[in-house]
Amino acid sequence: MKPIRFTVNGSPREVNCHPSKTLLDVLREDLNLTASKECCGKGECGSCSILVDKEVICSCLVLAGQAEGMDITTCEGVGLTANMDIVQEAFVSEGATQCGYCTPGLIVSSRAFLNSIEHIPSVSEIKTALGGNLCRCTGYAKIIRAVETAAKHQLENKGKLSLR
Repeated sequence: MKPIRFTVNGSPREVNCHPSKTLLDVLREDLNLTASKECCGKGECGSCSILVDKEVICSCLVLAGQAEGMDITTCEGVGLTANMDIVQEAFVSEGATQCGYCTPGLIVSSRAFLNSIEHIPSVSEIKTALGGNLCRCTGYAKIIRAVETAAKHQLENKGKLSLR
């Protein structure tokens, strides 16, 4: 056991755990941040996607000891029900969720993508940006529409977060 310090969703945190525990397990078990899901455990599906120092990573592939000093954002840090991000609102309004298992990873990846651009993305750009996230239920059409909706809203209403 070792104390590991990092910032999660804007708050400094310290967790005593074995450094070889996955960051996904630390988030879910030690910090009770359960939006990120473990599906494949091999970094292939993106269900556990989070931001580490503003880069999308699969938290199932990162060891807790590697996260020392890093800035971590989970889907909970993107927004919560009472204060949803425009990406989350767009996923809801476009019906881009079905089982919901992949949704947190897609939300995080979509938010990171939209933070990196200042234009309405093409379908090809969206597919590339979300290429590390697998969805077995939706067929992606509604997900792509949700990202387009969020992008349009973000550009049209800089500073305003709500689709309502």
